[in-house]
Amino acid sequence: MKNTIKSFAFVALMFGALISYANNKTNSTKKTTVKVEFKNVKQGHVLNIKNENGITVYKSEVKKSGTFSKLFDLSALENGTYSAELVKDFEIEIKNFEVKNGSVTFFDSTSKKIFKPVIRSEGNLIYISKIEFNDNPLEVDIYFNDEVILSETLEGNKVLKRTYKLSDSKFGDYRIVINANNRSYTKSFRK
Repeated sequence: MKNTIKSFAFVALMFGALISYANNKTNSTKKTTVKVEFKNVKQGHVLNIKNENGITVYKSEVKKSGTFSKLFDLSALENGTYSAELVKDFEIEIKNFEVKNGSVTFFDSTSKKIFKPVIRSEGNLIYISKIEFNDNPLEVDIYFNDEVILSETLEGNKVLKRTYKLSDSKFGDYRIVINANNRSYTKSFRK
């Protein structure tokens, strides 16, 4: 009975070693995949993977609410730094990673959230607000029929808020362009 158990243990050990060897052999020719996961997502949020120059190399819309988890094949990516960005309603979650010779390393220390500006228009009023924890300035440009009618830089507060009153007599196309955190946000409307 003891010999049977020893023989079984030896066979199991050898089988495990054989599987491990086979896995190592197949992994060398296998594509590089990495799991990207975000919690508390909603249908319609957008996942972008961008290279270090800010060029989007992958874009996908979230199909269902909850936890977003997806395996990505990174074998086609060149060596470099990338970011996985989940664009939500009022914020952007960013997870940075590096691809080097087929190996992927996520940098948890550089993960961050950027709060998007909120732009609303009601009648003749435009409301703009943004949470800014890094004290970055907020550049606001308001266009009427493609002509700049106001350009202003807001800074100095953790919560940036501003209300603008539009002319009662000017009807047409308005566009608000906000630049913050090296990103541009645009909202167009007709009055």
